[in-house]
Amino acid sequence: MPSRRWFAPGQAPWLPLCSAAMTESVSAPAEAFAESANAPARPDIHLMAGRDKRLRLGHPWVYSNEIRMNEAARALPAGGLVRLIAPDGAGLGTAIFNPHTLIAARRLTSETDAIIDRSFFARPLRRALALRDRLFDRPFYRLIHAEADGLPALVIDRFGEVVVVQANAAGMDRLLPELLAAIDSVLEPAAVVLRNDSPTRALEGLEPETRLIKGTLDGLVRLEENGAVFFADPLGGQKTGWFYDHRDNRAFMARLSGGARVLDLYTYHGGFAIQAALAGAARVEAVDRSEAALASAARAAEANGVSALCGFHRADAFAELERLADAGERFDVVVADPPPFARAKKDVAAASRAYRKLARLGARVTARGGLLLVASCSHNIDPGTFVDLVAYGVADAQRNGRIIRQAGAAPDHPVHPLLPETAYLKAVVVHLD
Repeated sequence: MPSRRWFAPGQAPWLPLCSAAMTESVSAPAEAFAESANAPARPDIHLMAGRDKRLRLGHPWVYSNEIRMNEAARALPAGGLVRLIAPDGAGLGTAIFNPHTLIAARRLTSETDAIIDRSFFARPLRRALALRDRLFDRPFYRLIHAEADGLPALVIDRFGEVVVVQANAAGMDRLLPELLAAIDSVLEPAAVVLRNDSPTRALEGLEPETRLIKGTLDGLVRLEENGAVFFADPLGGQKTGWFYDHRDNRAFMARLSGGARVLDLYTYHGGFAIQAALAGAARVEAVDRSEAALASAARAAEANGVSALCGFHRADAFAELERLADAGERFDVVVADPPPFARAKKDVAAASRAYRKLARLGARVTARGGLLLVASCSHNIDPGTFVDLVAYGVADAQRNGRIIRQAGAAPDHPVHPLLPETAYLKAVVVHLD
């Protein structure tokens, strides 16, 4: 049973997992799982000499160049369960395996012959739920943050009784039937969405898909954050429908927005904008290229009683910053939280130029004594480099200032201590002279 039951207004009560719709939607992966779950029948994957040190220290990945990739290993189906074997013959755990990707094996457990079933998945789910229950008093958060929560390549976001699941590896995709059964037993959700449209899935040989596999959804889903009400779109919005990672950064900027004129670029559903208005901002201008996102943000402004303080504008952020600077507009608080500019390492050079330009343009429209937040969700840009890019951009605008905050994601996005990729979010706040 879940540790807390909560129902948002208008949401349906719990529906059983084994409905006809649910059974039909996962029947094919269930057959694949049944073939690979029998621990004694799993193939062995042998690591090369000297390549087992990271895994012994607790790193969750094995790269393809660390494995004896013989003909038998290459012939294994993508996403199957394997046993990891050290050069000395010792067992190093059970993993999901894909012979066609750079990250060839993602370890699920250090137990070599573990049974990977719904009971197995229920344990990390309950552990993650217990932590979130200590962190938050409302059921709106990221429940599973992939490897950092012990479930590789898996994201689960919770919106009250609605759960959004994203499986970004072939192995996790094959294990979905057992995972979904565990989710049902631990959370008893009214609705479950598979939001499997991440670009990462293509690297795993998986097709993109977005499906409601349990329950019903009547338009947008209501959520709460820092005392404000918002509306997410699990089926049609970006990623899983909402970015919980900026929870603490939104609260920080809101506290500094009393009496201020605020500009929120890439506003999406209005997270920074609405919270700034609720904190007493004199005026908030929110910019995004998506009409649907702006409509959701406007709905949130109305629900929170701050519509009179907020303006919502469809525009490209760079073009809008150029226009505002040329018009002599200045804001006391400027927030620039763009989508990832560097989805791959080949994009780093172009992304670096874009972040520097964004900081320069943001600084141009920030008033004296004002605050500029620039964020990056590209894990390919390391934190030190990102701070330098923001600093260079501010200098390009011929502005001086000081960094008053460097932050990452909220605590429902924990970091695996040996996997810096899980610390992808960076936010830098500069106080400008």
